[in-house]
Amino acid sequence: MSSSETPRGPVDSSRVPRYAGPATFARLPRLDEVGRADVAVVGVPFDSGVSYRPGARFGGNAIREASRLLRPYNPAQDASPFALAQVADGGDIAVNPFNINEAVDTIEAAADDLLGTGARLMTLGGDHTIALPLLRSVAKKHGPVALLHFDAHLDTWDTYFGAEYTHGTPFRRAVEEGILDTEALSHVGTRGPLYGKQDLTDDEKMGFGIVTSADVYRRGADEVADQLRQRIGDRPLYISIDIDCLDPAHAPGTGTPEAGGMTSRELLEILRGLASCNLVSADVVEVAPAYDHAEITSVAASHTAYELTTIMSRQIAAARKDA
Repeated sequence: MSSSETPRGPVDSSRVPRYAGPATFARLPRLDEVGRADVAVVGVPFDSGVSYRPGARFGGNAIREASRLLRPYNPAQDASPFALAQVADGGDIAVNPFNINEAVDTIEAAADDLLGTGARLMTLGGDHTIALPLLRSVAKKHGPVALLHFDAHLDTWDTYFGAEYTHGTPFRRAVEEGILDTEALSHVGTRGPLYGKQDLTDDEKMGFGIVTSADVYRRGADEVADQLRQRIGDRPLYISIDIDCLDPAHAPGTGTPEAGGMTSRELLEILRGLASCNLVSADVVEVAPAYDHAEITSVAASHTAYELTTIMSRQIAAARKDA
């Protein structure tokens, strides 16, 4: 989209009730309706990499359904993201549910195509396995990227049952492949039991810093966001959010819940505090609606994706203004 074109925004909810019509993300146009987008929202209905409860293959559409409640002006960031940049729903990347290696390759190729149009990606999972091919694709465009990983778990384990691609291994693979900037890697919201102390030792050797959910509680969202901004600097940043970074009270609909997590308010405030970072793409994963109640998890995930989309739209608009 050129700077002279006006983005096409969501369906007008004063004319069409929010519960009516197709459930695209935030009731935005489909990608094929606008030709190309500055931010493409895409689903990856894949959960063959989970180690406990399945169901995240249905997460993307659950997030879209909950996103009907989103409105076009974001007061927390004082921005109308869908007026600043063209955001469109790119549908789903269809992947093989029976072959993880093939699925990973398919996701990477599809992400390559979308990023090749100049779009940034806001991906809706799916389980956390999908972060690896997305990072591979982003790194082809930007080089090794800073990673901010919100999760109850480290996801830097080696293998499960001999499988190297699972939802618990993507960031170890990404470090091994050299697609992450190891000077700027952070986990946020981790907690709960581990297999052993060596898990933390291995994770530290890979370059990760850790902000636990208890750290967020004790220090507050503003201080945590400030620490993360300093660590990230002006590097290209990828944010990957496993919805289980939230406490099960705020996100019951997920595959591997852990007690003692962040609130949805804390997560959103930390993200808002990262608005000055160079966010090149992001994902929200592990929403499993079969275990949800009253769309609690899907609503939290849709608002999370909305904040991330707002950050990207603001940066795109600012770059156009400076050009």
